[in-house]
Amino acid sequence: MNRYLADAPDGLSRRARYFVQVHGLRLESPGVAGYRSRWLELGIPESELDRAVAFEERWGGLVLPPAPMYDGGPRMLCPDVPQAQPSGGWWFEAGDQRTALPYSFMIGPRGEFGIHAERWVPLHASVEGWIESVALAHHAARCAKQITKVTGEDVDGIQLGLHEPVPEVEGLADGWWRGTDSLIAVHTGEAECFARPGYRTAVVYSGLDDWGLHG
Repeated sequence: MNRYLADAPDGLSRRARYFVQVHGLRLESPGVAGYRSRWLELGIPESELDRAVAFEERWGGLVLPPAPMYDGGPRMLCPDVPQAQPSGGWWFEAGDQRTALPYSFMIGPRGEFGIHAERWVPLHASVEGWIESVALAHHAARCAKQITKVTGEDVDGIQLGLHEPVPEVEGLADGWWRGTDSLIAVHTGEAECFARPGYRTAVVYSGLDDWGLHG
């Protein structure tokens, strides 16, 4: 399997582009276009096949360092056969898990990146948002003077009033907030997926200078 440094597709912030270019690898992706005839025979709409092919052309084979949550995220971005949602619309797998997890990483009907087990929970509004979040986590961990992790009810005690959302992560169940000297990541995906509020997690990266906040 060929390995080479990953390019960074358009649409990412400077931080995320640097992260992908320096820390990412691109491996050979299976090539889902070759399954088109078989998938059409299964009754999958051609528009959904087009979505999976477009995802692979843009992201297929991309391997990134592990994310701090969700046991690192997908091992490699690679689509699989689209599946119909009971509530309407279609999703497809975004890539295999790195470890044994009780959920799959999926791309939703509007391009959302999320997890699916007992229910579908979109974490970010796009794959770009997920990559921005992973890149920001690595950047913040490198720059912070202190990192504090809280879970469950303690997440309610975090004061976000003086913080602004970080727009590039396109947060849904998960999100980032930027303050005067700190970044805060709030992860509620697993809590929503399994209806377990105790699974909520927040990570506070404090003691950041301007580069740490925005670099």
